[in-house]
Amino acid sequence: MSKPKPMMRIGLNLVQNGTHHSAWRHPLARADASLDFELYVDMVQAAERQKMHFLFLADGAGVRIDAKDNNDLSYHGHIDRFEPLTLVAALSAVTKHIGFVLSASTTYNEPYALARRLASIDHISHGRAGWNVVTGWSPEEAKNFGLSKLMDHDQRYARAREFVKVVKGLWDSWEDDAFVRDKASGHYFDPEKLHVLNHEGDFYKVRGPLNLTRMPQGYPVLAQAGASGPGRDLGSSMADMIYTAQTDIEEAKEFRRDMRARTAAAGRDPDSILIMPGWMPILGETDAAAHQRFDEMDELIPMVVQLEHVTKLLGDMSKYNLDDPMPTPLPPTHGTQSLRERVEKRLAEKPMTIRECCKMMSSWFSHRAACGTVEWVADKMQHWYEEGACDGFNLSPAYMPGPAFDFIDKLLPELRRRGLFQSEYAGKTLRENLGLARPPNQYVA
Repeated sequence: MSKPKPMMRIGLNLVQNGTHHSAWRHPLARADASLDFELYVDMVQAAERQKMHFLFLADGAGVRIDAKDNNDLSYHGHIDRFEPLTLVAALSAVTKHIGFVLSASTTYNEPYALARRLASIDHISHGRAGWNVVTGWSPEEAKNFGLSKLMDHDQRYARAREFVKVVKGLWDSWEDDAFVRDKASGHYFDPEKLHVLNHEGDFYKVRGPLNLTRMPQGYPVLAQAGASGPGRDLGSSMADMIYTAQTDIEEAKEFRRDMRARTAAAGRDPDSILIMPGWMPILGETDAAAHQRFDEMDELIPMVVQLEHVTKLLGDMSKYNLDDPMPTPLPPTHGTQSLRERVEKRLAEKPMTIRECCKMMSSWFSHRAACGTVEWVADKMQHWYEEGACDGFNLSPAYMPGPAFDFIDKLLPELRRRGLFQSEYAGKTLRENLGLARPPNQYVA
């Protein structure tokens, strides 16, 4: 007898002041939302009351906007943000069930230090931590860490593979029952249950052990978002969750099939990996009202912001006029490779000017912007889920805080009414709530 299909897993993706490029300018937006800790508390506690699985926090170690000058930079609202490990430590103290998936770079951290911080968060939260493994794509970040330019794409992923191997080894330094703390014998831990890593690789030399007991979850939930060839290989080898960006259901179904096949080829159970596309629902009382709200937000994006967004993702456009045809192939860049491939495919089907591409990309956000009523958006989410395009969704509010509370108070109850979303948390840890197994200690297994 086959197992019943699990319910949707759903996360709330909080991108500073909101995902949309004009988020902070919306008349109903809190322009300073990115640094309002009390607002974060309100949102995450509301999400927990509605049994949302996790809060997702993307991050970058710098102002990741290659603006021409400070005046151009001043038009951007995606500037200021909390460091996510610090934020999660605080939020975990005012919640009990919801998980926290935070981004931390393998390029700009050291394995031992990050392994220790993430293990600490998992202990402090009693097993609710997740790590979004990122390599960093911004030259602005590189310059904050003594580098003159961004590291080569393939090298970043090679380092990431070794980095993850090292931190897993450190997390397994101690068997689950190693710390006996036996006052009678005087043994604080069982010496047979200590495993010293002694790693020496191409990029890292780390002895170990980690000075922290094994985590409640064994490892935090591991997420990854790379959709290029190296990104897919990395994700299929180690990730529990893939955060992805397809906007077409057939592309999404193919991506999920491919990732499950790669996961099986890596010797892992394909059911152990969750595919979670990012969506930005724009909700309205009617479909027309939702589309009007989206159009109004698009009109608030200055052209300088549109052009810099395209330059960051698709390459330097400075030698062209806005009404010139969009160049193909696209200029070289270290931006997200999978997104460039999708844009080149679209340009092959429908050539457009740089101005037209700027407008498309400003509205696109790499994720699906689903405009409609609560019922219409729920219909689309249900269709994607039941057609096997995903295992759940990472929902991004266009601005803060109204859309976030709309997802929590309106969309989740509608999905629950349809039998698609949980009414209670399944367990105590994020892994348990996502239906993921606790990984055994590699030295014991």
